[in-house]
Amino acid sequence: MNKVLIIGAGGVGQVVAVKCALNSDIFHEIILASRTIEKCEKIKKYVEEKYKKDIIIDKVDADYSDNVVKIIEKYKPSFVINVALPYQDLSIMEACLKTGVSYMDTANYEPYDNPSYNYEAQWAFHEKYKERGITAILGCGFDPGTTQAFVAYAAKHHFDEIHYLDIVDCNAGTHGKPFATNFNPEVNLREITQNGKYYENGKLIETKPLEISRILTYPEIGPRKSYLIFHEELDSLVKNFPSLKRARFWMTFSDEYLTHLRVLQNIGMTSIKPVKYKGFDVVPLEFLKEILPRPAELGPNYKGFTSIGCRIRGIKDGKERTYYIYNNCSHEAAYQETGTQAIAYTTGVSAVTGVIMFFKGYWNKPGVWNVEQFDPDPYLEELAKQGLPWHELFDIDLEVD
Repeated sequence: MNKVLIIGAGGVGQVVAVKCALNSDIFHEIILASRTIEKCEKIKKYVEEKYKKDIIIDKVDADYSDNVVKIIEKYKPSFVINVALPYQDLSIMEACLKTGVSYMDTANYEPYDNPSYNYEAQWAFHEKYKERGITAILGCGFDPGTTQAFVAYAAKHHFDEIHYLDIVDCNAGTHGKPFATNFNPEVNLREITQNGKYYENGKLIETKPLEISRILTYPEIGPRKSYLIFHEELDSLVKNFPSLKRARFWMTFSDEYLTHLRVLQNIGMTSIKPVKYKGFDVVPLEFLKEILPRPAELGPNYKGFTSIGCRIRGIKDGKERTYYIYNNCSHEAAYQETGTQAIAYTTGVSAVTGVIMFFKGYWNKPGVWNVEQFDPDPYLEELAKQGLPWHELFDIDLEVD
C-alpha cells in the first residue's frame, strides 16, 4: 500500500493533499500533519466536500526530529512529503533516516538564524540514505524542481553541451492586496533581501540585492522587469552540468511590491533579530508574517498567469542553438481545482508528480538526489497530465546576454 505523510498545511500542502486524493490509484492513504491542526482541518474539509475523498490529519512539530519519528512510527507511511519550512528539512530527513522512509522536499535547508541556503547539509546524507536503502528527492517543487527537469530534458534531447542557462520566473497575476507574498513570508522575504548570486566561469559571483535587472518578454504575458536573485537549483545544476559557463536566476517584482519591501526593510520589519517588546523577545519578520495576507488565502481574487521556464544556449552537432522551455499557469484555474493560487499549484503539482515517479519506480534510487539526476522524460510527461503542460521554443532571441 502506498501511504504518504504530508508535513505542512499551507497552500502547497493543500495542493499536495488534493492532488494525492485525485490520484487514489497511486496514493492509497494520505496523512496530513502540521504544527497547527486547524490548518489541517480546513484542508481535510475542502478535500472531503469538493472531492469526496478522505484524508487523515494529525499534529506534529517538525522542528524536532523525535516528533517526526513518532508520527512516522504511528502511521508507518512509505513516503514523507515535506512541504513545511526549509528550517525543518534536516530534522525531517533525520527522522526518515531513523525510520527507513523515503523523503522529498520542495526547498533546500536554510538555518533558522542565518538567512543563507545551499544543499551541502542535505547532500551529506547521501551515503547514509544509500546504506539504508531509502531515497531523498531534494527540491522537487517547480523552481527548484521542474526547472531542473527542464534542463535535464534539454541536455538529453536538444544539446550536446549547455553553456548558458537563465531560469526565468514571472508572476503576472494580481490579487487585489496592497502587499502580499506568494508563499511563506518568512521564506520569501529572506530570499529576496539577500545578496544576489550567479555562476560564471566556475565562480559564484555576488551582487547587491536586486541590483541587476532586465526587461524580459514572457509568452502570452509580455515584457516584465526581471531581477537577478540567487536560487538554490543553481548550486546543483552547475555541479551536474559542468559544461555550464554561466547560470542565473531571474524573478519579476512590480514597482509597488518593491516600494513596500523597501519601507519594510527601512523600518526593520524584515529583520530576523529578536527585539524586546513588553518583556518578550519578538522577531520582526515573524510578526510581519502574522499580519500579512496568508498566501494560501490569496486564491479567490487572483487573476492572471505565472510563467516559469529555462532559457538555454549551447551546442548541438557543432552549431550554436537557443532553446526556451516553459510553463504558463493560470491563477484562476489553480483556484478552481485546488482552492489555491498558481504559485502553490505549480509547486504542489510538481511535488506530487515526483512522488508518482518514485512509486512507479522511475525515481526510486537509494541516496540523496536532485531532480536533474533522474530521467526527465516520464516526469515531464506525467507533469502535463497532472495539470502543468509545458512548451518549447527553438532558435529564438533569449533576451539575456
